[in-house]
Amino acid sequence: MDTTTYDVIVIGAGPVGENLADRVIQGGLTAAIVERELVGGECSYWACMPTKALLRSGAALRAARQVPGAREAVTGELDVAAVLRRRDSFASNWQDDGQVSWLESVGIPLYRGQGRISSARVVEVTGTDGTTTTLTARHAVVVATGSGALVPDIEGLRAAAPWTSRETVSAKEIPGRLAIIGGGVVASEMATAFSELGSSVTMLARDGVLHLAEPFVGERVTESLQDKGVSVRIGAEAGSVKRNDDGTVSITLTTGEQIEADELLVAIGRTPNTQDIGLDNIGLKPGAWLKVDDTMRIVGEDGALFDDGWLYAAGDVNRRVLLTHQGKYQARAAGDVIVARAKGETVEDGPWGRHAATADERAVPQVIFTEPEVSSVGLTAANAEAAGLRIRVIDYDLAATAGSSLQAEGYQGHARMIVDEDRKVIVGFTLVGPDVAELVHAATIAIVGEVPLDRLWHAVPAFPTVSEVWLRLLEAYGR
Repeated sequence: MDTTTYDVIVIGAGPVGENLADRVIQGGLTAAIVERELVGGECSYWACMPTKALLRSGAALRAARQVPGAREAVTGELDVAAVLRRRDSFASNWQDDGQVSWLESVGIPLYRGQGRISSARVVEVTGTDGTTTTLTARHAVVVATGSGALVPDIEGLRAAAPWTSRETVSAKEIPGRLAIIGGGVVASEMATAFSELGSSVTMLARDGVLHLAEPFVGERVTESLQDKGVSVRIGAEAGSVKRNDDGTVSITLTTGEQIEADELLVAIGRTPNTQDIGLDNIGLKPGAWLKVDDTMRIVGEDGALFDDGWLYAAGDVNRRVLLTHQGKYQARAAGDVIVARAKGETVEDGPWGRHAATADERAVPQVIFTEPEVSSVGLTAANAEAAGLRIRVIDYDLAATAGSSLQAEGYQGHARMIVDEDRKVIVGFTLVGPDVAELVHAATIAIVGEVPLDRLWHAVPAFPTVSEVWLRLLEAYGR
């Protein structure tokens, strides 16, 4: 049995764990990282990168067909095999050599195997060959194990071997019929991708499509999916599932109606990967989300610090925001604060401080790569009102900007700005339309910087671009 000591031990080598360990190393401490699967995590192999690769080919084809001159040059449909090959390349063919090389280049030792916390500051790593390596942390252990797909307790579902996001994203063939349980981001994006790749798609969206976004988002995406031939069943709920002898899947709805499909994707949410990391050895509940403060230290339900503050959790596993970029943001803050505490330096953990992940609560940007694209940051109108803010909602038709008419024939889109009337600053921004992903960062800066509306009048958008919507929204608000 080998025993090795580091300043910080990180369990999980996804984007969050990698970034956190790197910040620790840059701060002058030592760090080791533990990974049971592929270095690079969910985002690199089964989520962000391969999913967007699946979606991009269809988006590019749509864009070309919406511009006269380019439209006439398009003579065929998507080459499915080529799309899948491109997807494979973005997933590095499910090999992590490149990511491992990066760890080596920055001096982060990698321990492959299942990491389990055995006691305070001690992690045991069980390798695939059964050997155990004991790692000890001088200052901190960080849980960055992410989340996995939630499979609900529907009769027969698990026995039917449904697809989760992993199987869907890495599929080698496109099923003729794909049923999807769910109406959120994964469900909507995969309905978009697979319908464009040739599947006949049925969505069982019990709570609606993208129901957590502004209402107009779900309405426009639903309409677009239906235009693609997707059967969107709002309010439909699966009562039982069966995998037939011929390999097909039968879904019986709670109404008694039956739906047949070749494959079934379950996309209703996530569950924390904390079942087998030794939480029971330190008095925490296995399989639970880990509650943290703004510096990512684990706390109890009452907010009291766990033990003496040696245990941290960053990324999906703390359930603050289940988005890769936000997890990396948390990792930077946590890595820096661990270094500061270890060296006895000043901790800046107040709102917007260097060591606090304040944006988790106030300015989370998100892009949904459906057709049309959706980008948003901050609060929806409903959330702002629930928070007790006195707001004014400003809406504008994106198609009325000069840039949109140049971008595509028949361009359709919508923008919404939420203004805190007491402070005269923006607290929420949502865009839906072609290629709006690249517009959201301007809104993110305005919200994080709490830029007064009077000052925003001096941020002149270039003409003719879709960004002209900023001027139009300010005009609609008035001065």
